[in-house]
Amino acid sequence: MPRLVMKFGGTSVANVDRIRNVAAHVAREVAAGYEVAVVVSAMSGKTNELVAWVKDANDLYDETEYDAVVASGELITAGLLAIALQKTGIKARSWQGWQIPIETSNAHGSARIEAIDPKNLDAGFARGEVAVIAGFQGVHTETGRVATLGRGGSDTSAVAIAAAIGAERCDIYTDVDGVYTTDPRVVPKAQRMERVTFEEMLEMASLGAKVLQVRSVELAMVHRVPTTVRSSFDPPDAARPGTLICDEDAIVEQQIITGIAFSKDEAQVTLRSVKDSPGIAAAIFGPLADANINVDMIIQTVSGDQSTTDMTFTVPAADYQRSRAILDAQRERIQFGQIEGATDVVKVSAIGVGMRSHAGVAAKAFRALAEKGINIRAITTSEIKFSVLIDAAYTELAVRTLHSLYGLDQA
Repeated sequence: MPRLVMKFGGTSVANVDRIRNVAAHVAREVAAGYEVAVVVSAMSGKTNELVAWVKDANDLYDETEYDAVVASGELITAGLLAIALQKTGIKARSWQGWQIPIETSNAHGSARIEAIDPKNLDAGFARGEVAVIAGFQGVHTETGRVATLGRGGSDTSAVAIAAAIGAERCDIYTDVDGVYTTDPRVVPKAQRMERVTFEEMLEMASLGAKVLQVRSVELAMVHRVPTTVRSSFDPPDAARPGTLICDEDAIVEQQIITGIAFSKDEAQVTLRSVKDSPGIAAAIFGPLADANINVDMIIQTVSGDQSTTDMTFTVPAADYQRSRAILDAQRERIQFGQIEGATDVVKVSAIGVGMRSHAGVAAKAFRALAEKGINIRAITTSEIKFSVLIDAAYTELAVRTLHSLYGLDQA
């Protein structure tokens, strides 16, 4: 029998009524002839509550005990869903991460999946059971302690399990009915896409789209797991197909630009009058890398006498103050004149595999933004995307301008 993994997020399992609704979605796929594994998140808000309890008990908490506490939210959901399925006459059992086992690294709070042994799940399928799996967690086999996977961990669990059991597809159920060309709250004419490539979805997820987490898309792309984003709020007997994330060759007609993403979690740092000599870039970006601060856009301009340079780059807004403090501490080594910065900036990006075979795609956008009076602070490009850094006040205007420019209003 073909296998299917279904993943349901916190809003989809927010209470017992919602869990009954999830059971009905699962029952539909069982009736369609699938062997089903369901991965669940904690009920909406539960993980935040558990984290608050840990911090209230001790600000300097032990990370292994932190994981023991926060992993419990998914266990509750898994047990309740198994019970709800049993009430409908479907065989089901709940699984904790260590029971499968999902083997992880020892980085508690942000562990990475290293291996999944599917034999226990295979045995359950042979008994005709639906496997209801607690997402977001695994076990570090050397210590035997539970380890959580960090933000988006349930999505990551689902895709990894789909790869391990040879699932036909992994369906990620959330509170939206698919992946849109941009945020519909900003552009009411945004269109739901029927299909999008792994590469495009990876760029969109990393550039601000909140539908899927980057790590889950990476796993799907590496293991070639077709992944669908669907809505759990659709009636179980009339669920829409959602958006399929798949290989490029599975898409017949490809737009030049597939979507417009934007990220408000950006800050700009500029170092003025930096000595222009070998090793200076390493002196700037080495300490930031050592502090696990991700640097994105980088612009370097050389002065007229070519003895100094200005260096501008972006960092996550949450790391802005820390970045400035690190650079101030390196002032003598870097030999810069002054440090400036801004947090009222936004990165707007256009993504599309069609850019590989079309020239002038970015230039067209730069002209359109200029006509709207939008100043570009920084630019970065790759084979299938370009990003511009602009003042936050122009976010909606820029997104709408680019969305219309590339014909996505009628996509």
